[in-house]
Amino acid sequence: MRLYLIGMPGAGKTTLGRALAVANELPFLDLDEEIVRREQRSVSEIFAQEGEEYFRQREADVLRDVVVEYPRVVLATGGGTPCYHYNLDVLLATGLTLYLAVPVPELTRRLLAAAATRPLLATLPNAEALQNRLYETLAARQRFYDRAPLRCTAPTCSVEAVQQMLARYQASA
Repeated sequence: MRLYLIGMPGAGKTTLGRALAVANELPFLDLDEEIVRREQRSVSEIFAQEGEEYFRQREADVLRDVVVEYPRVVLATGGGTPCYHYNLDVLLATGLTLYLAVPVPELTRRLLAAAATRPLLATLPNAEALQNRLYETLAARQRFYDRAPLRCTAPTCSVEAVQQMLARYQASA
């Protein structure tokens, strides 16, 4: 089984993904961490040195590599991963995709402390600007996220809730 987690930055994809991998005895990968490992530089450095277009192409390449290399995996994608280079089609065709839907005010709260380490949020001056950017970003990405066959809405998105959702989905498939 391949389980892909998609959603906005701060949705909890990595945290939940690690726990789901343990619960299902599967390897776990964070796509951004895999890009960093392969590039030998941080996402912020990649954005600063090469730009977003380069990063998005590299993200697509690494995603396709992961699909080939890992027949069984829980993968936390980057927030924008499904929106570029037909990545969502790859996710939908090769595994089960779960959208972690978290309201923007909660995302804002979660991201305030970490915004400086995220290239697309680092230049924002305050919480209001961060929240406005998140609303804009979500509006642009929502049509991609909504194509996921599974959706888990915060705050009820726990390992147990996802396990039950997966069991129901697999029983109906």
